[in-house]
Amino acid sequence: MVQFFKKYKLFFLVLAILSAVILFLFKDALTPRKYLKVYSPADVNPELVDSTVQYVARNHKIADFSFTNQNGKTITQEDYKGKIYVADFFFTTCQSICPKMTKNMEWLQEQIKNDPKVMLLSHSVTPDIDSVLVLKKYALEKGVIDSKWNLVTGKKEDIYYIARKSYLAVKTTSSKELYDMVHTENFILVDSHGRIRGFYNGTNLDKNVEGEKNVKQLLEDIKWLSANEK
Repeated sequence: MVQFFKKYKLFFLVLAILSAVILFLFKDALTPRKYLKVYSPADVNPELVDSTVQYVARNHKIADFSFTNQNGKTITQEDYKGKIYVADFFFTTCQSICPKMTKNMEWLQEQIKNDPKVMLLSHSVTPDIDSVLVLKKYALEKGVIDSKWNLVTGKKEDIYYIARKSYLAVKTTSSKELYDMVHTENFILVDSHGRIRGFYNGTNLDKNVEGEKNVKQLLEDIKWLSANEK
């Protein structure tokens, strides 16, 4: 028997290596691969989407924009070109969900501050109140890193349109006043090609709630995009 194995040792060695390779390939093929959906208006609650784009089912991207940040600098899509970023909508005097959202955005900023591929973008839904000076004071209080996180204000209609036509994340009020906005708790993940890749509950850091993703899951998805996007 020993002589038999010696005689065919090369054969058995090749067989063992081949078996290991086959097992690895089977395991790899059966392991679920992470994938982040690309969202379009047709995938989202119609209450959050402008009626003119509700039925768009593909090729949706964030539209060009121009706002003013906490330092009085004009911020456009060029500042986010090729970047992965998280967008949200808030206002500085909000006492309901905003404090939790801002606290969780602060936490997120700390996690991504050393990744040059990732940025944050917060839009005020009360731009008539949230002037540059107000945003600057708020940014200083919250420890905003200017190179990572822009708090922006601008024309109310421009913020309304980008909220509902691009980010698909803001409701309208029941009043008849044009451009009235009720912001949601959504953090919106945008990839480096300007496509929406996920919606997350910005008030929820790590609690598991059925049917929604939390901020820690958002961080995992950011890291995945940062490592896998071309």
